[in-house]
Amino acid sequence: MTPQHRARHLLIAIALSCLALAATPAAAETVRVGILKFGTVSWELDVIKTHGLDKAEGIDVEVVELAGKDATAVALQAGKVDVIVTDWIWVSRQRAAGADFTFVPYSTAVGALMVPAESPIRTLSDLKGKRLGIAGGPADKSWLLIRALARERHGMDLAGEVDAVFGAPPLLNEQIRLGRIDAIINYWNYLAPLEAKGFRTVISVEAAARELGIGSDLPLLGYVFDESWGEAHRDAVSALVRASRKAKRILEQSEAEWERLRPMMGASDEATFRALRDSFRQGIPESWGNAERADAARAFALMAELGGEELVGKSRELQAGTFWQHVTY
Repeated sequence: MTPQHRARHLLIAIALSCLALAATPAAAETVRVGILKFGTVSWELDVIKTHGLDKAEGIDVEVVELAGKDATAVALQAGKVDVIVTDWIWVSRQRAAGADFTFVPYSTAVGALMVPAESPIRTLSDLKGKRLGIAGGPADKSWLLIRALARERHGMDLAGEVDAVFGAPPLLNEQIRLGRIDAIINYWNYLAPLEAKGFRTVISVEAAARELGIGSDLPLLGYVFDESWGEAHRDAVSALVRASRKAKRILEQSEAEWERLRPMMGASDEATFRALRDSFRQGIPESWGNAERADAARAFALMAELGGEELVGKSRELQAGTFWQHVTY
């Protein structure tokens, strides 16, 4: 083989190698999402993984199951996960303390005030002198918004008018089923089994917020991550948001998908399954922009007034940067 032929073969080999490298897709960036092992966020992430929605967006969502809500926060703060799902009030409190976490919407579903079907309680004023079970403690956001509405509508502070019983969500459900408390404020996924048994909603937290002048369906829960990490991995965050919204559209439209998820949901009967499915669908955020951010600031001010430092920390103002600036829809 002449030197010219050898040179030509070498050039062809180099060109073919370059083409092969160009055809090889870049490795998908891993995004570690910390979740409660049996939480409702796992449903959406399962849809993302099952349908390859993350891979289609160029990322690989790694689901990291953790024991509890506090464990997810600790894992995020320690850098063990990149993203968790929590509320923007926690984000603002952390920012006021020097952290730089930020938030993009996940769900508007929160909870409600619920009573047995035969209960005489019809309005918030009927709660006077009653035993009221409240999940999440004295600084629970749902409790604070309902307190704010009772004060505005009836001129009463429920904190001084009811016999408040604070406890874990499953325990409170059992207490109201046994008739040991008269009413309950609980999270939506724990209220679904009560709804299936005929319990009645007096007012939802979303409805209370609207009556307080918060006009939009406000997402309280969202994907939360370190802002500096988000800026360095902006494409990955945007990909996660797109995959999340695609998964929600599937869950909004497909009955078959819910049947597939049924074993994960822990629904003891058909009515509970339907209540969980319907509540999840109702909590899908439809818009996120300036109106929702302004409503969040108003809601924060109301809850800060009633919840004080225990809820919001040392700052009574919603911190700049609480909401990630790059997501609007």
